[in-house]
Order: sequence, then structure tokens, then C-alpha cells
Amino acid sequence: MTDNDFIPIAALNQYAYCPHRCWRMFCAGEFIDNQYTLEGTGLHARVHTLGTNHRQDTWQVRAIWLKSDRYGLIGKSDLIEETDGQLYPIEYKRGQRGDFDNDALQVCAQALCLEDMTGKPIAQGYVYYAHSHQRQLVPITPELRADAIATIQAVRTLLTTGTMPLPVYTKRCRGCSLYRQCLPQASNKVNRYRESA
Repeated sequence: MTDNDFIPIAALNQYAYCPHRCWRMFCAGEFIDNQYTLEGTGLHARVHTLGTNHRQDTWQVRAIWLKSDRYGLIGKSDLIEETDGQLYPIEYKRGQRGDFDNDALQVCAQALCLEDMTGKPIAQGYVYYAHSHQRQLVPITPELRADAIATIQAVRTLLTTGTMPLPVYTKRCRGCSLYRQCLPQASNKVNRYRESA
């Protein structure tokens, strides 16, 4: 496997958010900023200051590259912590605490990379939501692992074939920076018109 064959960890988050958005970003090379992406970029610029430190009994390292030959993943971590010999990834997000399956998948993908790199099992990770200043626990369960591995395969297929998934309108579309490029509601209307003709 060459470095070009590795899937960016962030692609799993994008695919779980919306397969069409993932295609636009990673196959078509399209990306447009909006308020939310700019806030996220600013947050990660602050977080990605390379370095290590100790906070009480916790060792922290920021902005290190993670890679898994087993799963064909690569990406930069926001923060890795170690307490009592246990490593866990922490992914920073701009929003408020919530139940976001795409963020949990990204944390799980980081845990898979850490396991591959260290040979140690990773039982949990966290998502830190900047607006609410809260960490949300992400247990690395067998079910989440299975979802992450299935998503890795789906993204690999997407990147290999380049086949564009059709846009599907959901409530997530309202915050998407690529909404004007995909126009999922317009696509739905065209499809309904074709079916009725």
C-alpha cells in the first residue's frame, strides 16, 4: 500500500455526514468555507500547536500524525492523552455537545490507528465541543468498530470508483458549506418530474 492509497481519517467523518459531500471534497476537490467551517478551521489552528505537556497525572501530545497500515488510514490527531498507561484520542469540534455519529466514527478511526501504532487496545476516546466546553465520552465498542470498518470500506470504494452518490436532502444540509453546489432539494424535484413524465 502506498501513501496515496491511505484514506484520510477526516473522510470518514465527511462520509458519515453525507456521502455526496465526501465525494465533492475528496473526489471532485470542491470545498467552500462558510461560518461553521471557518470556526472549525480557527479552532484547529489553535489546537494544532505541536507539543507535549503534563496536566496533573495526564500526559498530552497535540497534532501528531496517526497511521494504520492495517486499515489504510492516515490523519492528524487533535490531542492524544495518556493516563495510567491508557491512551485515548480527543477530537475537537466547534459546536455543542450532542449525539453526532460522524464525530464518533472519526474518534474510532483515530483509536484504530493508535492501536495499530502502539499495539495497545484503546477502550475510549472523546469529542471536545468548543462551544459548550465539554468532552463527550466515545466508548470504542465492537459496534462502533464495525461501523468504522464498514465506513472505511465505503470511502475506499468511493475514492477508487469516483462514482458520485446522489445528493439526499436532510436537516444536515442547512449547515453544509457545499449546499449551493449540490442543491439536494432541486435534485429531488428533477427526479420526481422525470418519474411523473
